[in-house]
Amino acid sequence: MTFPLFLADFDESVAVGSRIAVVGEEAHHGIVKRIAPGESVLLSNGAGLGLTGTVVAVDKREFVVEVTALEHAGDRAFNWTVVQALAKGDRSDLAVQMATELGACRILAWQASRSIVRWSGDRGDKSLARWQATARESAKQARRMVVPVVEAASTADVVAAIGSVDVALVLHEDAELHIADVVLPDRGAGLVIVGPEGGISADELDRFVAAGAMPVLISDGVLRTSTAAAVALGQLDVLARR
Repeated sequence: MTFPLFLADFDESVAVGSRIAVVGEEAHHGIVKRIAPGESVLLSNGAGLGLTGTVVAVDKREFVVEVTALEHAGDRAFNWTVVQALAKGDRSDLAVQMATELGACRILAWQASRSIVRWSGDRGDKSLARWQATARESAKQARRMVVPVVEAASTADVVAAIGSVDVALVLHEDAELHIADVVLPDRGAGLVIVGPEGGISADELDRFVAAGAMPVLISDGVLRTSTAAAVALGQLDVLARR
């Protein structure tokens, strides 16, 4: 049986026998589900550290867990950032959900030139908060100890991010290199760039390539922006394990 996962505030000082209070929205979720003393749960701090514990107390605003074992996120050879172009409606939610489930550690919400959706002002803040909530809930659903950091990004931000990683890939239907032929270092940080429904513009592609990114194919067809990152991350996970 897989225990439910809740997010809580704790650090490396936690030890078997420690007691952790789960509060706020996470506590509300547990209380609504009628969590009770004696039940086993997983807790994560969202940054890779987790634990198994037993619920020892429940009240209206929190529940308390006594730690029975420590759990760490599996050691990954590569930490991937996904640059996800803004998309319409549920497509963005699906893209964030699937990228999180496939292990992305960071997601950049990219305002591409051909993105139909535009983020600005309060709408932008609310949309970013929705992406962050989707990543958080998806990490919990997948029992991942790492909740991806989700940030808004301009094209200039993406260019800067390319320079900070070991491998940067642009998913593009006109690329000559297939992702299966990419040679990854033994360990490191990588970036996967996914364009909007209208595609990455020639200017954007030129800027990314000039910064060091490689255009790659992931399919013999053109995938939706909502699924492309997940397909790429799945293929890259296989490459990293060779």
